[in-house]
Amino acid sequence: MKKPKGSHWSALTLAALGVVYGDIGTSPLYAFKEAFGGPHGLPLDRPGVLAVLSLMFWSLMLIVSLKYVTMMLRFDNRGGGGILALLALAAARVRERPRLAWTVAICGVFGASLFYGDALLTPAISVLSAVEGISVATPALDKWIVPVTVGILIALFAIQFHGAGAVGKLFGPCMVVWFASLAALGGTSIAQTPEVLASLDPRHALGFAWQHPALAFFVLGAVFLAITGAEALYADMGHFGANPIRFAWFVIAFPALMVNYMGQGALVLRDPSAIKNPFYLLAPPELLFPLVVLATAATVIASQATISGAFSMTQQATRLGYLPRIPVRHTSESERGQIYIPHVNWTMLVLVVLLVLEFKSSSALASAYGVAVSGTMVLTTVLIGIVATTSRNRARPWLLGAIAAIGTVELVFFAANAMKFADGGWFPLACGIAIFTMLTTWKRAESVVTAREGKIRVPVQSFRKMVGPDVPRVAGTAIYLSPDSESVPPVLLHNLKHNKVLHERVVFLTIVDAEVPRIADDQRTEVRVIERGRLYQVLLTYGFVEEPDVQRGLKLLERHGLRFDPMLTTFFLGKSTIARAARPGLFTWRRELFRWMQRNAPATAEYFNLVPERVVELGTRVTI
Repeated sequence: MKKPKGSHWSALTLAALGVVYGDIGTSPLYAFKEAFGGPHGLPLDRPGVLAVLSLMFWSLMLIVSLKYVTMMLRFDNRGGGGILALLALAAARVRERPRLAWTVAICGVFGASLFYGDALLTPAISVLSAVEGISVATPALDKWIVPVTVGILIALFAIQFHGAGAVGKLFGPCMVVWFASLAALGGTSIAQTPEVLASLDPRHALGFAWQHPALAFFVLGAVFLAITGAEALYADMGHFGANPIRFAWFVIAFPALMVNYMGQGALVLRDPSAIKNPFYLLAPPELLFPLVVLATAATVIASQATISGAFSMTQQATRLGYLPRIPVRHTSESERGQIYIPHVNWTMLVLVVLLVLEFKSSSALASAYGVAVSGTMVLTTVLIGIVATTSRNRARPWLLGAIAAIGTVELVFFAANAMKFADGGWFPLACGIAIFTMLTTWKRAESVVTAREGKIRVPVQSFRKMVGPDVPRVAGTAIYLSPDSESVPPVLLHNLKHNKVLHERVVFLTIVDAEVPRIADDQRTEVRVIERGRLYQVLLTYGFVEEPDVQRGLKLLERHGLRFDPMLTTFFLGKSTIARAARPGLFTWRRELFRWMQRNAPATAEYFNLVPERVVELGTRVTI
């Protein structure tokens, strides 16, 4: 992706700051204090404080700065990001190695599934942690924390239809103020206790781990909270581009975060009782209420990063064949990656509100947080390793070494977070397994249906001989959507069998899913003339971050000499479903799951932007 210039680049940087860094930018609200809370919290003394700060600093350096900002943003799939974009990139590299290709698919799909668990937890814990500042200012308002949180979350999801760009422009200036406040609060505290700057020395973390290995291992689950949100850097890459994301991290977000963490450490060294809420207690009493308001706004923004990432992930899963077709609204004329998916938005809102009502506090949610994120990070590193292994880059040995080191650290983080399974860590894993089951079930069932339809395959070149001159013709154009460009669409054979007529002009239309994010319009269309004036094969190619628009695609065919009168054109769609099992079996439930997903999937005509009045749908049933 080319670097935007001038004001456009500045606007993207501001929007990226508002959307991408909201999650990781609000971690100071809860990450530091969680390291000293619970049954496995560290002792609140100088070695413990410096160890935690050192672990946070080097974790941010290794995982966020090195892996995501420096490395991952270079592994884009023609401008697109996210673990499914990486899956497509890796799959293309190992296509000739079936076992490795299977491993790549499992890692990519399960990593994407875990991301959804993170996307549900982030809004809940972020907004709750900010609103809890009310009880610090006025304990009497404690009972209003959950109702206010739910109201804020409803408002957040309600404005999503405006799009990530518009929301980012609104949130960007707010996040500039937020990060400036983080730096100011932290810097003031550091000036009073500058000894916390010693935590930049990694020996504090390594020495503590050497002397107290079990305690250091358990506290990694809390330290990991400081880097949650890093996965949004890659997932939201298609929204803003790599360069604005890098600039916003190194110049604004990273320095402000570390200054604030160190400021909290300096505060608790001076006053250990401040550990109950060190972030808010950094502020003078007269600024506490304004800080609560600002923190609440910032945590709303934190939620935006994972919501936007969930939209991108869903679109990519649909385009790669792991989900049924889901209508997507594009919310920007200049940035194709900025989208809104109503089905995902409102489903997430319901689940997030239920999470808040169930856990009721950020500390309770902190136990569930981190498992899904660390799992996604490990799987992402595995995919990056596979891509790097197949690369011919001269720097490959150094790259593989860095990937191995990062992967080892991430596995330790995952193991530490897994210890929180019984305290709520089961929830994101359960969500991930459920979504993984749905994704793989849909992919498998669609493969079965396609294979069965292939058994009655009629090559396109044989169609003229098969039909003959005796079949009656009716006026107009019939466009048959075909999954296979080399075969006659099954829906045409079905129509011919029952109605025994053909239109004057017949077009076999195949939508091709490319393993790249976007396709230029001049490369989108391909026309094969089978019988001039009567029979054509048309291919429309779309990248996996694009939504097919058949009406617009047909207009692009005018350069091939094909024009279509909307009132004389009929679209024929086929719908194949799997029949119920004759006998119950071990995996009968997957058949029923597919049937349920298919019944609830949006109509094909809606997805392809077809005029409903010009659509005829014919169904078939596949028996296994």
